[in-house]
Amino acid sequence: MPMAAKITRTWSCAALMLLLAALTAPPAAADEPFYKGKTISLIIASNASGGYDTYGRLLARHMGAHLAGNPGFVVQNMPGAGGIRAANHLYHVAAQDGTVIGIFDQAVFLNQLLGVASVRADVAKFNWIGRMIGNSAVLFAWHTAEVKKIEDAFTHQLIVAASGSSSRLNWTALNALTGTKLKLLTGYEGPATAKIAMERGEVEALSLPWPVLRNENREWLSQKKINLLLQAGIEKNADLPQLPRMLDLAKNDDDRKVLEIFAAPSLVGRSFVAPPGVPKERVDELRAAFTAMVKAPEFLAEIEKMNFDIDALSGAELQAFFAQANYPPALIERAKEIAKTAGN
Repeated sequence: MPMAAKITRTWSCAALMLLLAALTAPPAAADEPFYKGKTISLIIASNASGGYDTYGRLLARHMGAHLAGNPGFVVQNMPGAGGIRAANHLYHVAAQDGTVIGIFDQAVFLNQLLGVASVRADVAKFNWIGRMIGNSAVLFAWHTAEVKKIEDAFTHQLIVAASGSSSRLNWTALNALTGTKLKLLTGYEGPATAKIAMERGEVEALSLPWPVLRNENREWLSQKKINLLLQAGIEKNADLPQLPRMLDLAKNDDDRKVLEIFAAPSLVGRSFVAPPGVPKERVDELRAAFTAMVKAPEFLAEIEKMNFDIDALSGAELQAFFAQANYPPALIERAKEIAKTAGN
């Protein structure tokens, strides 16, 4: 056989073998789920205790089952600077491929608006994945107080325990913008000592997240030892539709927007984010998995066993809120002045 014919035949056989290999080969790696064989790092902006850690580890136990490829989760606690350290890390340092997500303090957005220098992130540019629960606190008064409903606080002084920065900011803003007469007492270490102080008559009122109050002090409600006065959040708690929000007391639209600045953390609650720069298809995948997770029977069974609440909000809804939360500079300056008055 001539040499040219042999070469042609050899190339023909090689081409045929390559075609057969292509037809019988397993799917290319690119067709495999992105998360197959990968691990997702979950950054939690607190110590290994409290609500952020509990909700974060709950997600770590369940969300992988709703992502194609079933990735594992590794939890990393990153406390510091009131959640700002973790937010800055997620914004500037974390991988932007969908293998790192996080949960940071709900007040970071407020801190950004108030010009806290250590915040080096734009909260609106995070890719919001979803919220497990909001955190709309309820202001309530002991039954012996003259203030039985919030309208009474315009004519009667109400002594309120304000152990945290959030309550100090909220009630200072309410006094400044609506004319309520809330006298704030600080120095209490936390809700437990504030509740004891109220029972002893040292203070007349305090605020707590509604799920905490409802679950930990059922007898106060059933025995009418307290009167519910006001909700601090942008959203109303689902089972308190008639109880007014502090936003509802605003005298005009500008005052309402300033109160909304202080109420914004309640909307964030216990929410999860991916860093900016994560591809859209990966963000969509994470959001879909989160939505499926919070509806899954095994997840809801654990929530019930833990006696926790779930009030989910989608990542798209959170993203939309931050996209429209463009407050005029003059109103932000008013909020900053109120924060200074509150000692923040």
